[in-house]
Amino acid sequence: MSQLHHIRLGVNIDHVATLRQARRTAYPSLVEAAAACERGGAEGITIHLREDRRHIQDADVFLLRRHLRSRMNLEMANHPDIVAIALEVKPEEVCLVPEKRAELTTEGGLDAAGQKRELGATCRALRERGIAVSLFIDPDLRQIEAAAELQAPYIELHTGTYCERTGAAAVVELERLRQAAAHAQKLGIRVNAGHGLTLDNVGPICMIPGLDTLNIGHSIVCHAVFVGLENATRAMAQKLIHPA
Repeated sequence: MSQLHHIRLGVNIDHVATLRQARRTAYPSLVEAAAACERGGAEGITIHLREDRRHIQDADVFLLRRHLRSRMNLEMANHPDIVAIALEVKPEEVCLVPEKRAELTTEGGLDAAGQKRELGATCRALRERGIAVSLFIDPDLRQIEAAAELQAPYIELHTGTYCERTGAAAVVELERLRQAAAHAQKLGIRVNAGHGLTLDNVGPICMIPGLDTLNIGHSIVCHAVFVGLENATRAMAQKLIHPA
């Protein structure tokens, strides 16, 4: 089975910063990491500026904005200080995500339906600065309807549950993602997806019609330990082209 449409690969380089912050050194360089990903076929670079600054730092955002040749996708919570940085940096895209201090990584989708008032002001501010807004949500039709009401041009479907399932349960979750993507597209929303994706499980996701971008980080950085970041990115980019 061959892919019928082009899916862009966005590479999340947060865990390159995690390695740096383990010793509070100046290396490895995020600029060099991003360049290696771009050479390997990344069409975007994702970074998550968390409130606790556990990996990406404020200075990283500004530095990468000057050096990236591809799109910057800035993941962030709806926090005034982080929003202010986004409005100054003007990445091509901001993905609004839920955030908990104690979590190891983002644990689920944003409750856009329950936070429309708070999210509305942020979405408007970003939109007025020419920044495309994406909402990181579970494949839930209620959340997609909320994204449409918030006039978000993108959603990013949380694929973490699919990645945790096996057998028939994975098939059920894949169908949820497929239906959610189709519903969003009917509403004029472009659909990205990500979280937990690897070379082993990304193939079926690639076959969901009309996906724009898959944002993948942890598995690529882990693979890079053995083959290098450029090669690890290239392997994932090739998988998106030939998912079977």
